[in-house]
Amino acid sequence: MSYVFFFFFWNIGFQLNCPHLLLVLIIIVICCRENIRVKMQRVLAGSLRWASQIHLPSFSSSLFFDNTQTQLQQYHHFHSAKDFEPQSWNSMEGLVQCSANHVPLSPIGFLERSSKAYRDNTSLIYGSITYTWLQTYQRCLKLASSLTQLGISPGDVVATFSYNLPEIYELHFAVPMAGGILCTLNARHDSAMVSTLLAHSEAKLIFVEPQLLETALGALDLLAQKDIKPPILVLLTDFESFTSSSYHNYNNLLENGSYDFEVRRPKSEWDPISINYTSGTTAAPKAVVYTHRGAYLNSIATVLLHGMGTRPVYLWSVPMFHCNGWCLPWGAAAQGATNICIRKVFPKAIFDNIHLHKVTHFGAAPTVLNMIVNSPKDNIHLPLPHMVEIMTGGSPPPPQVMARMEEMGFRVNHIYGLTETYGPATNCVCKPEWDALPPEERYALKARQGLNHLAMEEMDVKDSVTMESVKADGKTIGEVMFRGNTVMSGYFKDLKATEEAFEGGWFRSGDVGVKHEDGYIQLKDRKKDVVISGGENVSTVEVETVLYSHEAVLEAAVVARPDKLWGETPCAFVTLKEGFDNNNVSVDHIIKFCRDRLPHYMAPKTVVFEDLPKTSTGKIQKYILKEKARAMGSLS
Repeated sequence: MSYVFFFFFWNIGFQLNCPHLLLVLIIIVICCRENIRVKMQRVLAGSLRWASQIHLPSFSSSLFFDNTQTQLQQYHHFHSAKDFEPQSWNSMEGLVQCSANHVPLSPIGFLERSSKAYRDNTSLIYGSITYTWLQTYQRCLKLASSLTQLGISPGDVVATFSYNLPEIYELHFAVPMAGGILCTLNARHDSAMVSTLLAHSEAKLIFVEPQLLETALGALDLLAQKDIKPPILVLLTDFESFTSSSYHNYNNLLENGSYDFEVRRPKSEWDPISINYTSGTTAAPKAVVYTHRGAYLNSIATVLLHGMGTRPVYLWSVPMFHCNGWCLPWGAAAQGATNICIRKVFPKAIFDNIHLHKVTHFGAAPTVLNMIVNSPKDNIHLPLPHMVEIMTGGSPPPPQVMARMEEMGFRVNHIYGLTETYGPATNCVCKPEWDALPPEERYALKARQGLNHLAMEEMDVKDSVTMESVKADGKTIGEVMFRGNTVMSGYFKDLKATEEAFEGGWFRSGDVGVKHEDGYIQLKDRKKDVVISGGENVSTVEVETVLYSHEAVLEAAVVARPDKLWGETPCAFVTLKEGFDNNNVSVDHIIKFCRDRLPHYMAPKTVVFEDLPKTSTGKIQKYILKEKARAMGSLS
């Protein structure tokens, strides 16, 4: 048999024009003849490491991968090379790795455990709809069963197009339980973008809420015009008044499913569990692939840094289509949480649910916190019945906003991460001694991005060229980089972008920042957002922080405007609070306000008053503002 494999791979080696592969295969055949399995593994591991240094052809070559399922599985193939690496425990007699002590990590097990540990406790609330953890588990089993009846096989992609409904929470478990890969699409996308993402992901199925049906149908029409087979559409009929026989129905899938369905567990913890498209704040969305392993680990890490004990009450203000809700659909299940679902986020809904359901935790972008502190008094129900924990991330929160939130009775936990790090990757661990500091200094410390969480092995600020760590002086700028088990597998169908992101053995975030003496990092900007004026680097975050300190400023964003003399100058786009307008706040006044508090080269030379464009997760879309600033032309 060894000779058969020898000649088969010998032929492949010649086709690839790769003598190194032939040498590796000769070694394998020799070891097979000697029937020395351990020796073969060790020799192969060394050969693979040596071969990787001489750039063997990529496994993603179209010779081997020609469809979506196998391309997604390439991540498994890359990582399964680890199986051949010599392990230190192999040298200790009597030790084995087997099914008794090695099971692929997956957050699916969180739901199975909660259905027993928290059987009769409330799992989901949406208006008058309520489920227990046992009911949620049973519904997910039946839904997974029906997915397989609709033809979903392991590795198939299942998309969703909806806001935070209970069904979307259930699909975070049901899809991987059926062996599928979940792809939650941004509910604010238009038909053209939805069509593009469905074509790219090759989704076999899409779950759509009724209010977004028209947009979804527009996307399917666009696919048909391009002769692309559209996914099967399943309607989320959470509203009793809505009925339709034209599409598959979520409730009917539940009725036709079986409680006896055997869960399709991942064969490897490196199997993909979801695809998340980046929010597109700086460029077109990219498809980030999460694994069962990474989702499991980041769920636990996020629960820990959020301070969630057993049976918390979690308000779903973070979209589940954003980084799978920061991995908290899975993490909340691990703790037996009561999940309060709301479609749209606004201050009154947040305060009403805190008082009605005794919400203990929720997450929000800094823009949502800004909405809360600037909301009319009629929408704010104070005092709070108890301390409420908030995780905020997405962009550096203004210290003034954090201070006001804590005055209102919230405890703000500042986190930082990216889609590529499964959402949260760091948090600013607060220290008791900070409480004795003046408020301005205390909240400036709390607004830093802090330290890597427990599941992220390393985080550093490095020179992006030399890969040397920058000085921990709070001044030297570098790129924030990560390395650990909660970093994405890569960008689906974009090996070039994946290789660029992982160049040097670290994930390059694209964010620039500094490292302080205490080891905490602080973001200064996106690399693409830094304004270079007269050879000086201007941190737009620092300028925005000063703008937010003005009593009339509700929101602010700073971008580069081209300039013939200085190269670039800072251009500020500002939204004023209610009660202020151009009559009582002028452009010159805002510029002078900044010049009095910043080096003059950092102060905006241009100020535009308008509403700021945002993503569905509350992030300001700076690329739109950059286009506007470029269209203005040179100021000089």
